[in-house]
Amino acid sequence: MTLSIDQAVCNSFKAQLLDGDHDFTATTGDVFKLALYQSNAVLNATTTVFTSTNEVVATGTYVSGGGILAGQTVSLDGSVGIVDFADLSFTGVTLSALGAVIYNTSFGSNAAVCVLDFGAVKTATSGTFTILFPAFTSAAAILRIA
Repeated sequence: MTLSIDQAVCNSFKAQLLDGDHDFTATTGDVFKLALYQSNAVLNATTTVFTSTNEVVATGTYVSGGGILAGQTVSLDGSVGIVDFADLSFTGVTLSALGAVIYNTSFGSNAAVCVLDFGAVKTATSGTFTILFPAFTSAAAILRIA
């Protein structure tokens, strides 16, 4: 089976960022969400907006559209701009996901920021599904601009 989710910063986000359309300021900025997707989703750099097509089914605290990302932090590590979010958990869920989309609910029609590929289908059965964001460094942060 060929996996159809490719990790990428969305092309449309790059142009929107240069236009000043996204605000990552922690408490006063835009609202970003993360939605989970099944293995049959087609997501990549050309993804422009959140879509419910092939999103995982609502279960436990996971609802259509996913969850709100909190605690975003922006910094410069050397010459690389980086963004971090607090880890996100969905409880009481039974689901399987191959990837996710981070998107901005405050701009456009839920503008896509990036696509996350989990590398394999991850599951939770009547439990907790947690998105653990990587280290907040220029080599690992979830969103890096060099």
